[in-house]
Amino acid sequence: MENTLKNFEDKMGKSCKALEEDYATIRAGRANPNILNKLMVDYYGVPTPIQSVANISVPEARIIMIAPWEKSLIKAIEKAINTSDIGINPNNDGKVIRLVFPELTEERRKELSKEVKKKGDVAKVAIRNIRRDANEAIKKMEKNGDITEDEQKEGEDKVQKLTDKYIENIDKLIENKTKEIMTV
Repeated sequence: MENTLKNFEDKMGKSCKALEEDYATIRAGRANPNILNKLMVDYYGVPTPIQSVANISVPEARIIMIAPWEKSLIKAIEKAINTSDIGINPNNDGKVIRLVFPELTEERRKELSKEVKKKGDVAKVAIRNIRRDANEAIKKMEKNGDITEDEQKEGEDKVQKLTDKYIENIDKLIENKTKEIMTV
């Protein structure tokens, strides 16, 4: 049964990790190179992550600088940025591309906070679905005679404790990201 619990705990951990990675792509007024993580550039006909074809740095709090390793990639990188949902126009000087992040308006901050909460709620639902699957697996083990009724109750208690722990983690992630967004 311990293997089963470990398996479901790993799934819960992966849900939290996925939420963290998702939050990393939400911009909060400051330049964060993680917003480029999902962008792909057409590199000789092959979709390639921007990080694989350029050096990305943050020289100032609200500027991301992208220095492609090949000058011919500037147009492809600009195109990838323009067609993405980042919402920032790239500036290039022939050698590097700069993304200048404007200050977020109060309205935009509130929209982003709602988006953060919505993504957090989706992650909580995923955790609860994992709890349901774990409880079903434990009941099945008891029904098959692999574990006793007491072990079933103990297993369900452990699953609930895991669920509470991961829901609490998600609440902290939501709170921290919302605070980051709302800080002017």
